[in-house]
Amino acid sequence: MQETHDSAVSFLSRFRGSFTSTLRWHQLDQLWTSLRRDAAAGWYLYDLDEAPPAEPAEAAAVESFITNLDALLHREHREDYCGIVYADDLETPTFIKVYHPRRLGVVCGFSDQPPVPGWIISLMPPLDLHAALDAPSPRPTWLGRLLGSSLTG
Repeated sequence: MQETHDSAVSFLSRFRGSFTSTLRWHQLDQLWTSLRRDAAAGWYLYDLDEAPPAEPAEAAAVESFITNLDALLHREHREDYCGIVYADDLETPTFIKVYHPRRLGVVCGFSDQPPVPGWIISLMPPLDLHAALDAPSPRPTWLGRLLGSSLTG
């Protein structure tokens, strides 16, 4: 039980840690390149509209996830800047938060209830952020319906 508690605290600590934005689209492309290069590293692909994954994704699922998520971000976030994807390290990431273009609220700056990301890509097993942060319950995944399956599958 202590190990589960420690991993939950560690995940929350990492989630609340320091992140750098992919302010420009070319920075996001570089981040995706880093992820693709290390696709078999044991990434957890967490769509926050679903339950957190219990197992890391296989390399092919990571590739598919990145491709589909990138297409969605470009389609839905029609700005000349990205600014909605954050990584703990842009060159060698271990924890990435991707905010949903239609659920931004106050991502940067101050808010009593900042939005949770739409997706988390992490080398550490995630916990249910909605429960941990007492955030609103997830909605059914419209992206999964749009694509015919979950981004992680």
